[in-house]
Amino acid sequence: MFKKVLIANRGEIALRIIRACKEMGIETVAVHSTADASSMAVRMADESVCIGPAQSKDSYLNIPAILSAAALTGADAVHPGYGFLSENAQFARMVEEHGFAFIGPTPEHIEQMGDKVTAKQTVAALGLPVVPGSDGGVDTPEEGLKIAKNMGFPVIIKAASGGGGKGMQVVSDPDDFEERFVRARSEAKANFGDDTVYIEKFLGNPRHIEIQVFGDTHGNAIHLGERDCSIQRRHQKLIEEAPSPILPEDLRDEIGSLAADTIRAMGYRGAGTIEFLYEDGKFYFMEMNTRIQVEHPVTEMITGIDLIAEQIRVAAGEPLTVKKERLRLRGHAMEIRINAEDPDTFTPCPGTITQFHAAGGLGVRFDSAIYNGYTIPPYYDSMIGKLIVHGRNREECIRRMKRAIHETIVSGIKTTLPLHDWILRQDDFLSGDYTIHWLEEQLKNR
Repeated sequence: MFKKVLIANRGEIALRIIRACKEMGIETVAVHSTADASSMAVRMADESVCIGPAQSKDSYLNIPAILSAAALTGADAVHPGYGFLSENAQFARMVEEHGFAFIGPTPEHIEQMGDKVTAKQTVAALGLPVVPGSDGGVDTPEEGLKIAKNMGFPVIIKAASGGGGKGMQVVSDPDDFEERFVRARSEAKANFGDDTVYIEKFLGNPRHIEIQVFGDTHGNAIHLGERDCSIQRRHQKLIEEAPSPILPEDLRDEIGSLAADTIRAMGYRGAGTIEFLYEDGKFYFMEMNTRIQVEHPVTEMITGIDLIAEQIRVAAGEPLTVKKERLRLRGHAMEIRINAEDPDTFTPCPGTITQFHAAGGLGVRFDSAIYNGYTIPPYYDSMIGKLIVHGRNREECIRRMKRAIHETIVSGIKTTLPLHDWILRQDDFLSGDYTIHWLEEQLKNR
């Protein structure tokens, strides 16, 4: 087992990894920018190293600085968390080339799944259902329009190296295709340094359902159930829950087993999430994230498994501690992402927290790195915490989440807590009758 792990991240995920390491008897190193010198992760880690100025490109994306910090502190492994360099194959490769263990998949699998076209081709060959679309990248608007007409409108143009809703354009009218194609390529180039795009049939009203998978270096592969992440705004998840309120038990077992079989055939190592669109009783592969997810606590709550600790064990060469035949999903769990944003305009609201109180009680968990007097810097993602609850069933879970929202106090800045409170009171949400487009449609009339 590792003796010292360097966490190449910040905020709540850095603190989450530190907690897992402490419980495993592993020392930790927190790297930080100048803006995060007073962060909770820096306070809680055994050691800390400043790796650069506030801007991400000069600190959390600075590979030489991170590797130097690992060497300087004598770390023997690096955990990338999520975001930043977590799905950067070059970073994973350089970590291993410099003699450190990378707590994640192999660089080859990160590369393979990071390209959306290659990922789709790979999983289709292994039996996963995929959305109808182009066989690979599309080079010209003329070629794309021909494919789209054969497929039938509406279609969606997507960046091959994309994610988070960037480099995506929905086209309903053939006359708009060329303009949207050029725009998608431009966004893809600006955000990912790669202007390759591909085309898929646009599904009108799907759910977003993802399967948590895990593999080890001993040939074991399992799934840990699904998460329903259909409450979204601009392709960004706001609420996640498990299990999905609309998925039949037999279909849950079928798609979960298929996902586990896929990563077993790949020889995949570590945590991963296979994301699907689900419509009219059918699943369509969307992408695979080769890292731990923001919403991993939802799965932890219904399985009782520490996914971060499991990541570390697998990276150290140990077999999975959980076996499929012994896995039991218990109750219902839900997570809301709390952002430092105006709940009506979604404008970021960095600033100093003047009063803070985290919700507590049975079945309530608050994952965050904020504290009373903490100043939220303006340089990073606006998410400042995650409120997670567990109940015996979905109804109890929702009631508990409402109570926990009202118990959570974050003063001095605006947050999205009022928005979540509003969502949890809507009839469509309470009945589970919504799709990935539901929230945006509701916000137009709010």
